[in-house]
Amino acid sequence: MSWAATVLTLYPEMFPGPLGVSLAGRALGQGIWSLETVQIRDFAADKHRSVDDTPAGGGAGMVMRADVLASAVDNVLARRPDAPILVMSPRGRPLTQGFVRELSAGPGISILCGRFEGIDERLFEARPLVEVSIGDYILSGGEMAALTLLDACVRLLPGVMGAASSGEEESFESGLLEYPHYTRPYEWEGRTIPEVLRSGDHAKISAWRQCRAEEETRLRRPDLIARHGGARRPPPSGAQREDEGQKK
Repeated sequence: MSWAATVLTLYPEMFPGPLGVSLAGRALGQGIWSLETVQIRDFAADKHRSVDDTPAGGGAGMVMRADVLASAVDNVLARRPDAPILVMSPRGRPLTQGFVRELSAGPGISILCGRFEGIDERLFEARPLVEVSIGDYILSGGEMAALTLLDACVRLLPGVMGAASSGEEESFESGLLEYPHYTRPYEWEGRTIPEVLRSGDHAKISAWRQCRAEEETRLRRPDLIARHGGARRPPPSGAQREDEGQKK
């Protein structure tokens, strides 16, 4: 059975969007994963298909109604009880690579995309929703965040990336940023590829990559070093930067 995604949204036309091309799009066409959209307005009870109302206590904007959203959520839960229902929210659990791996290892996910000022708090009290945040900033709605979450999950599904090991040494997989990459030509604008990468010595190459990953993380994201208790291991012998000859 393929990994299945259901998106509850006011704008189903936004999907698959960028997920319909490249790796995710090819995998979608191959049936490695499936995508279903649910129009939230279909669960409104009035003739205007209203999904929001003014905030209790006053204030700017509109709030999505708990009764309408509950009907939509209940419909999805009845059909897909094993899939967690996520809500893209700035107050949610931060989306990390580890969390992405948990989600991609399951049967799939359902995502509720909020709009306006937010969602009536009673919905979170009454339904098993998991709030997820992709960063400390605000978007116009949950759809763009949902696309990001889905792309992160889909690329880890078996058969999506060309090689099963493609995702194993990427940034955040080990708690570190990824090491720098190089390719042909050997010399470009007076800058050369580090000689260790041309040595054919896989042990030295591995040690160099580990050392550079730790170095890049300390320089660019010291918070990751602090969070994961420092580097994974002391820099191995032979891991020194062997690019002294590279012109700056």
